[in-house]
Amino acid sequence: MTDNELSDLQIQHAKGIGPGRARLFGRLGIVTIKDSLYYLPYRYEDRCNIKNIRDVVCGRLETVRGRVLFSGVRPLGRRLKMFELTVSDETGSLKGKWFNQPFLKQNFSVGQEVVLSGFVKADAYPGGFQMENPEYELVAEDKDSFIHTNRIVPIYRLTEGISQKQFRKIMFGIVRDHTDGISDPLPVEIMERNNLRPLAEAIQQLHFPEDGTEISLLNSSESTYHARLAFDELFLLGLGMAVIRKNNRLRQGIAFPPEGMKLKAFKKMLPFELTNAQKSALDEILWDMGRPYPMHRLLQGDVGCGKTVVAFITMLHAVECGYQAVLMAPTEVLAEQHYSALQGIMNDLGVRSDLLAGGVKERRIDLIASGEIDIVVGTHALIQEGVTFRKLGLAVIDEQHKFGVMQKVLLRKKGANPDVLVMTATPIPRSLALSIYGDLDCSVIDEMPPGRQSIMTEVLSADQKTAIYGIMEAEVKKGRQVYAVYPAIEESDKSGLRAAVQGREAFQRIFPQLRMGLLHGGKRIAEREGIMASFKRGEIDVLVCTTVIEVGVDVPNATLMMVIHAERFGLAQLHQLRGRVGRGADMSRCLLIAYEPCSDEAKRRLDIMVRSNDGFRIAEEDLSIRGPGEFWGTRQSGMPDLKVADIIRDIGKLETAKKEAFNLLDSSPQLEEFPFLRRALEAFWQGKVDLYKTG
Repeated sequence: MTDNELSDLQIQHAKGIGPGRARLFGRLGIVTIKDSLYYLPYRYEDRCNIKNIRDVVCGRLETVRGRVLFSGVRPLGRRLKMFELTVSDETGSLKGKWFNQPFLKQNFSVGQEVVLSGFVKADAYPGGFQMENPEYELVAEDKDSFIHTNRIVPIYRLTEGISQKQFRKIMFGIVRDHTDGISDPLPVEIMERNNLRPLAEAIQQLHFPEDGTEISLLNSSESTYHARLAFDELFLLGLGMAVIRKNNRLRQGIAFPPEGMKLKAFKKMLPFELTNAQKSALDEILWDMGRPYPMHRLLQGDVGCGKTVVAFITMLHAVECGYQAVLMAPTEVLAEQHYSALQGIMNDLGVRSDLLAGGVKERRIDLIASGEIDIVVGTHALIQEGVTFRKLGLAVIDEQHKFGVMQKVLLRKKGANPDVLVMTATPIPRSLALSIYGDLDCSVIDEMPPGRQSIMTEVLSADQKTAIYGIMEAEVKKGRQVYAVYPAIEESDKSGLRAAVQGREAFQRIFPQLRMGLLHGGKRIAEREGIMASFKRGEIDVLVCTTVIEVGVDVPNATLMMVIHAERFGLAQLHQLRGRVGRGADMSRCLLIAYEPCSDEAKRRLDIMVRSNDGFRIAEEDLSIRGPGEFWGTRQSGMPDLKVADIIRDIGKLETAKKEAFNLLDSSPQLEEFPFLRRALEAFWQGKVDLYKTG
C-alpha cells in the first residue's frame, strides 16, 4: 500500500475500529490510516526490565512476570467492587488491584502466566507489594504478545472513551498491517546524503521501538527516527516555499525605474538622517522593485527602528513611477497613525493620500478607482468587494503576522501582480527568518536611530499601589505623559479582569487634578483621532487605553508605560507596548503590574522583559516559550503545521532541508520524476496554498 493511498483510507476500516471508535479517533484529529501513523506517542516507558518480585522498589514503575495464584472480586461498600489478582514467581508474590472493573476476572485463570507493569506500593501484610490498576499482558507463544509490557511502551495523548491499552493495541495492528508498503517520497540521494532512516522503519520504531533503543532520545524527540520525520516536515516546508517563489518569478511584474526627484526631495525633507541599516534595507527594496517580476520582500526590525519611514519612501517611489500604493494595517488606530504621519509630508510633494478604515464612503472608493488618490492607508476594509484601484503597483502590509494568508492574497489581487512589502516588528535571527520566510526576500533593520533611549522596566504587584501612584504623579509633575494599558474595555464577572473604563474612573478619583483620556477600539474613528491628537499636543496627562496603541503610536513626551494585568499579555505584545515610550530625549520607564494568580510561564515572560530591551532576544525567548506554531500563528499565516520538527531545536536541519529542497526544484521544477514526493508536498500544504495551481 502506498503512502498516497493511506491518505484516503478511512480509520474506521482499520482492525478494531468501527464507527463509534472512529468518532473517538476523530477527536484526536485522526481521520485516515495515514493520520494514525503520524499520531506519535508523546512519551515512552521502559518496561523491558522484568524484575524478580522480591527486588521491586516501592514508588517506582516496575515490571514483573509470574503465574496467577488467585483472582477474584470483592465488594467495596454498597456499589463499588474491586478485582484482585495475586501473581507469584520463585522469589515472592504481588497483588494487582483494579477498582470497579469486575469484568477483568474473565481474562485470568489460575496458573496462567502474566506480566504486570505499574507503580509499586507496599501491601497490608509486612513485606508485601501491590500495584493499583497496572497494565497487564497475558503471556502467549505469539510473537506479538508483548504490546503493553516487556518492551519500551508508547504512551499516547488520548480522549475520553478510550483507554491507553485499547488505543495502543489498535495502533499495534495499524503499524503492523500498514507500514511495510509505504512508498518513501524522499529521493534516495537526499536520504543518503543526510543519513536518514527509511520512512516505514522510522514510523514503525517511533510507535513500537525495538529493545535497546535509547529511551532518553525517544522522550526528547531526538532519536534518528524522529530526525527522519522532522526532516520530512522541514523539507516539505522548504520545497513548498521554493515552488511559491518559482511561481512568483514566472509572473510578469513591474520593473520600476531608478529613484526620481520626489524621492530625493522626500529624503531631504526628513528631519533626521537615515541609519545605515535603513539605507541598506531601502537599497535592497528599490533594487528588487527594479526587477521585472513581482517583489515579495519581508522588512523586519525591532520596535522603533524606523521601518515605517522606509515603507513611506518605497510607496512614494511607486507613485512617482506612475502607480498607486496601498498600506494595510491590522487596526484602525495604527492605520490612522500611519495616515496622519504620511499625509503632511505627501501633501507637500503633491502626492494625494487617503484613509480607508471603518465605514467606507462611496466618494473615496470612486477617487481610488479613478486614480485620483495616489496612496491609500487602511485596514482590511481595503480588501472588501467594491474597492478597486486604477493602477496598483505596490502593496505594503504592516504587522503581517496579524493577517491571514487569504487577506494578503486578496490585497495582491487588487492590482496586476503588484510588488509586495510585508513588515514585522517581531524580529528573529536573520538565518531563521530566511528559512521560515523562504518564499520572501528578507531585509533587516538591526540598528536603532541615534538618541533612542533604553527603557527601565520593572515588575510591581498590584497591591503596591502607593509606589505605582507615586511614580505616575512624579512623571506628570515633570511635564511628561503616561500610558495606562488595560486588557479589556469594561469589567465583566466572567473575565475578572481590571478594565480601561473603570480604570480611568479610579485614576480620576485618585488624581482629580490630572487630565485623563480614554481610548479603546469601541470608540468611533473621529473620536479616537481627536483623543490621540489631544494626547500628542500634551492636553492629556494620562491616556487610559487598551492595546489599540500597541503599534504605530509615537508621542515623544510620553515617558511612562503602565501595563495592568501584565501577566495576561504575551512577550511580543509587552515589548510592543513598551516601545510606545522611550521615543524622546528623556528617560522612560515601563511598569508591568501583575495580579495573582501569576503562572510560572507568566513570571518567566515578565522576568525576560526586565532583563532585556533587545527585541531579537525577546523574540527568541518568546519562540522558546510558545513554540513555533503559536509564535508565528501558523493557522493564520498560511504556514503548514509542524508536528515533529521544532524550529529552534532543528535549526540546522531546517537550513539543510531548505537547501536540498531548492536544489531539487531547480533540477525538477514540476517534480515529474518524483510523483510520491509531489503528492506528499500537496498534502502537506493542503488548505494553505495550491502550489501547482498558482503558476
